[in-house]
Amino acid sequence: MLVCMAGSFLTPFSSSALNLAIPAIGRELGAVAVTLSWVVTSFLLASASLLLPAGRLADIVGRKRVFIAGVGLYSAASLACGLVRTAEALIAARVVQGVGAAMIFATSLAIVTSVFPASARGRVLGISVTAVYVGLSVGPFVGGVLTQAVGWRAIFLLTAGLGVACALLPAMFLRGDWVGAAGESFDWAGAGLIAAGLVAALHGISSLSTSRLAPGVLALGVALLGLFLLWETRAPAPLLDLRIVTGNVTFALSNLAALINYSATFAVTFLLSLHLQVVRGLDARHAGAVLLVQPVMMALLSPWAGRLSDRHEPRVVASLGMALSAAGLLVLWALSARAPIAAMMAALAIVGTGFALFSSPNSNAVMGAVSRAQYGVAAAVLSSMRLIGQALSMAVVTLILGARVGGARLDATVVPQLLASERLAFALFTALCVLGVFASLARGRVHAGLGPASAGGYTPGPR
Repeated sequence: MLVCMAGSFLTPFSSSALNLAIPAIGRELGAVAVTLSWVVTSFLLASASLLLPAGRLADIVGRKRVFIAGVGLYSAASLACGLVRTAEALIAARVVQGVGAAMIFATSLAIVTSVFPASARGRVLGISVTAVYVGLSVGPFVGGVLTQAVGWRAIFLLTAGLGVACALLPAMFLRGDWVGAAGESFDWAGAGLIAAGLVAALHGISSLSTSRLAPGVLALGVALLGLFLLWETRAPAPLLDLRIVTGNVTFALSNLAALINYSATFAVTFLLSLHLQVVRGLDARHAGAVLLVQPVMMALLSPWAGRLSDRHEPRVVASLGMALSAAGLLVLWALSARAPIAAMMAALAIVGTGFALFSSPNSNAVMGAVSRAQYGVAAAVLSSMRLIGQALSMAVVTLILGARVGGARLDATVVPQLLASERLAFALFTALCVLGVFASLARGRVHAGLGPASAGGYTPGPR
């Protein structure tokens, strides 16, 4: 549990700390607003495109082995991020960092679910998710302080050191491994199709306002994803057995709800970091203190939400959380440019409470809807929905910034364009969360503690 909590802490800490350093990175490397958004988006594209292949590989060769390799790669890429001299090199290093993160995301949840019984799944997932939110909580404050006192490179150097420690823990203290599909073959064609399809589709969406080739790239991505689905129905050892989705309404709609929730909430921190530093004129340290409110609420409430989903319907708890997130986003949309900072913090507290009530119960429902042999793939699918949602969230913001701000530097001259971009983004995100409430409720009645068979989930059989 400690090993997986360390892995769950590492990447959210680095990502949330980085959000506070975006303006400083722009000043030092001479990067414009759209380029800076790619510092975040490139990481998400790499992670989202490789999560499912990493989860399947972990089921075949061992989840601990893939976890350690992922942490090692993430640490090496973090060191490279701290040494780069250009924005382009930083984006390239972030891509490699995303590959390592995919290997971490695909295995940590599966390891936890493999160890503990179904009756304790919600509580354990709540603790694991708390580690994520502790990373998100500490990240903005530490990132702001480091950026202010030492410089943004210190964030990556600290992350590299933490990663080395995180890799040593399982190597020294975990005995054996967890292998759910030993001896089965790996679907290389499927892995290539889904990775290329997701990169092309998400890159196309992000570039619609800045590149004439973007519609073609988006169309290519959609076509490749269609080929992936077609191939998976015929592959002898598919990367993703589609029956886990088509034959399991709970699993499918729970993952759809996760996709919607992350699409609507992830870019909030990025946008508000720009707002607080560029529009309000706060330094990185004080902006980080304001943004601390949302992840602190997540960290405090996630264990309780996980236990709640062990006793009550996960879909009810998760749907309530989605509705609260929508309410908080609506408040952010309604706030004026000079509204009190306290009002913004109250809105972030509502969003954070909603996210906590959604995340752990929804994860409980997903993992309770499949058999033990499929924990690796199920965790990878759920993590893929999270990262694809995060990438979509940033893609929407990149698209809006490209259309409203373009190639301008982040300074006082672009404040009106930034404010207009924020309002449009928050309006879209609020509408998404409202749709997500219906997707969450539509999954049907299921109690995750019952396990896949009694919950009506899909149990794999011979193809």
